[in-house]
Amino acid sequence: MGSALCRLLAESGHGVWGLDVKPGENTAWRAIQADITSAASLEAALELVRAEAGRLDGIVHTAGVYDLNSLVEMPEDDFIRDFNVNLFGMFRVNRLFFPLLGPNSRIVVISSELAPLDPLPFAGLYAVTKAAVEKYAASLRMEVQLLGHQVIVVRPGAVKTPMLPASTERLARFCAQTRLYPANAARFRRVVDRVEARSVAPERIAAAVARALSAKRPRLVYSVNRNPGLLLMNALPDRLQGFIIRQLLRCNGQEVSHGRD
Repeated sequence: MGSALCRLLAESGHGVWGLDVKPGENTAWRAIQADITSAASLEAALELVRAEAGRLDGIVHTAGVYDLNSLVEMPEDDFIRDFNVNLFGMFRVNRLFFPLLGPNSRIVVISSELAPLDPLPFAGLYAVTKAAVEKYAASLRMEVQLLGHQVIVVRPGAVKTPMLPASTERLARFCAQTRLYPANAARFRRVVDRVEARSVAPERIAAAVARALSAKRPRLVYSVNRNPGLLLMNALPDRLQGFIIRQLLRCNGQEVSHGRD
């Protein structure tokens, strides 16, 4: 998504500085190597951008990781890593680069269609980080509006990026390693495959971000490629959602006990 957006903005005549842990070569924009989990790396990138650009009209956050795992089995390092990339990295970039923003600038945050929805099993960590991202974005919006800036959230559904095969690989690893949910995870994997089959090209997301950056009165939230099944599920009462998930993922003969409310 980041590359598609940088390409679109550069081809439209904008000056673009893109940060990436593995920046591409011969790009139409200025690609800078940086790691958003490292303040020192970002400070070095900041000095380059300050020297070359002087000021910025906007900041767009497209970095993110998508893990599928069990909340009671995943390693602590994985849990912390996802917050470090999805949320803390965003905070670091905004804190460091904010002084470069010119008047009436915009900060665009890429979230997820899962952020406002009730969580699904084995996608909990991603949903939690993205829900935190949206709370952060809303809080930031309330503050920087006092300085004349805007914060806009873009919620994409499944997108054809390297994140999808990477998440599929991690899900396959989870299915192979879980001791608590081997059969449930296999069924969940089939559900995920159906959801991700409706993925769209990253250019769709880039176009939405470009609109958010250029619109005279942008929306607070742009949603792209929302999944009807997830929306329908979220419209149901929580208890009914839980029942449906149990029916979809529980195997024959598997017993589930529940305490009283």
